[in-house]
Amino acid sequence: MDLDRVFKHPKPIVGVVHLLPLPSSARWGLSLKAVIERAEQEAVALAAGGVNAILVENFFDAPFPKDAVDPAVVSAMTLVVHHLQNLVTLPIGVNVLRNDAHSATAIAACTGAHFIRVNVLSGVMATDQGLIEGQAHQLLRYRRELGSDVKILADVLVKHARPIGSPNLTVAVQDTIERGLADGAILSGWATGSPPNIEDLELAKAAAGDTPIFVGSGANYDNVAQLLEVADGVIVASSLKRRGRRDLPIDPNRVSQFVEVARRGRPASAMVVPTPTPMS
Repeated sequence: MDLDRVFKHPKPIVGVVHLLPLPSSARWGLSLKAVIERAEQEAVALAAGGVNAILVENFFDAPFPKDAVDPAVVSAMTLVVHHLQNLVTLPIGVNVLRNDAHSATAIAACTGAHFIRVNVLSGVMATDQGLIEGQAHQLLRYRRELGSDVKILADVLVKHARPIGSPNLTVAVQDTIERGLADGAILSGWATGSPPNIEDLELAKAAAGDTPIFVGSGANYDNVAQLLEVADGVIVASSLKRRGRRDLPIDPNRVSQFVEVARRGRPASAMVVPTPTPMS
């Protein structure tokens, strides 16, 4: 995967737009206009702050189905992506939680989005939604049928989950890339907001060879420079929110400060960064 070609940067920072609850979700607020307006505000804040790409995901639809989402979710996310493309020129990706990679691929193919995130591409993971099995074979065939070249970024030993069997990070990375044919691999900590440790990141990078490794969670002002010394890119959300709370909107000042720290490798102590407030 050529990072320069897709993201226009060799070490891309991917900011996440967490969509408000969508139609058919448990907390759906009955206003698609509100969903779109919030997404537009966050996309503009991310673009103005200097990220290299935007990932759109139905984060607030929890609890998630483990596989196919309702068609209304697909329709809503397609509409949101289309609106964002009229506002920003950055590459856009799609993540349909918990693991509806087929819908993500369809949205990307129809809108011209550049990449998707897949939580479980290969292997079997025990999650709060139940057992999720990777469907790399079906997904790769579907992408070909659609005539799409959308890139697949796949999590390895994804957060909020435990592998069935003995976990081996090296084997999991290699299987995801060599057998699952992922274009890029993602390594996260154990949960949202938790970073991978550097030793695991180095192990994953060695196993990935020429395939890029992204940090999928936990990047913040204190660790992003160190993470990018090993990783090829970061996907970040919570650290860019107001007061560091993932239930609040993106803060454009936090975005620009995060990007500056990542690019210059400046210590967090040199930056004026608000102290995160724990979620109530």
